[in-house]
Amino acid sequence: MALEQGRRLGRISWALAALLGLVLALAVVAATDYDRIRNLAQQRYGAKAVDTVQAWRSLVNDTQSLSETEKLERINTFFNRRIIFENDQVVWGQLDYWATPLEFMGRATGDCEDYAIAKYTTLRLAGVATERLRLIYVRARTSPTVTEAHMVLGYYEKPTDEPLILDNLITSVRPASQRPDLAPVYSFNSDGLWVGGSATSAADPTVRLSRWRDLLDRMRQEGF
Repeated sequence: MALEQGRRLGRISWALAALLGLVLALAVVAATDYDRIRNLAQQRYGAKAVDTVQAWRSLVNDTQSLSETEKLERINTFFNRRIIFENDQVVWGQLDYWATPLEFMGRATGDCEDYAIAKYTTLRLAGVATERLRLIYVRARTSPTVTEAHMVLGYYEKPTDEPLILDNLITSVRPASQRPDLAPVYSFNSDGLWVGGSATSAADPTVRLSRWRDLLDRMRQEGF
């Protein structure tokens, strides 16, 4: 009897957690000013950017009811296929610039940070909880003797689980164990910052990462 009651309570807890997740997702979507984002796309970048923003908004709506694995695949593919990779010096005339999703879609070009940020933001809008997503700064081995700074997005079903990696360098979403070319340095999201493979957040990311703080401010001004 006690075992059955425990199972029943467990099912209720999962149902409540799912309901809470849906409520939070709807709140995030409702707080996003899609009309402002679309209008800014038109003003700054023109008709092609508006088409991309409208396709992106449809993506957010269409993925709400999908499983999280399907959301990862759809959103990863959307940006990898639509956006052309280029470094910040060419796009922005700066060595390192973190573009907002609107800037990224508007220019239809960007570097690894821009892909990761756009995927992170879109997955949040699609209902994936913040604690399951981290932007991961890595050293990527591009040859036997060369590594380069790179950023990917990680999805953690549980905080201590092996993450799934969303990367602009490859088309598929893969477990971290299948990416031996990547060595994590630190990771962060809107709630915390983790050093290396630590399971515990080490700091407030908006305090330690000025580019992240600046990015969030610009996103809020754009309607995100």
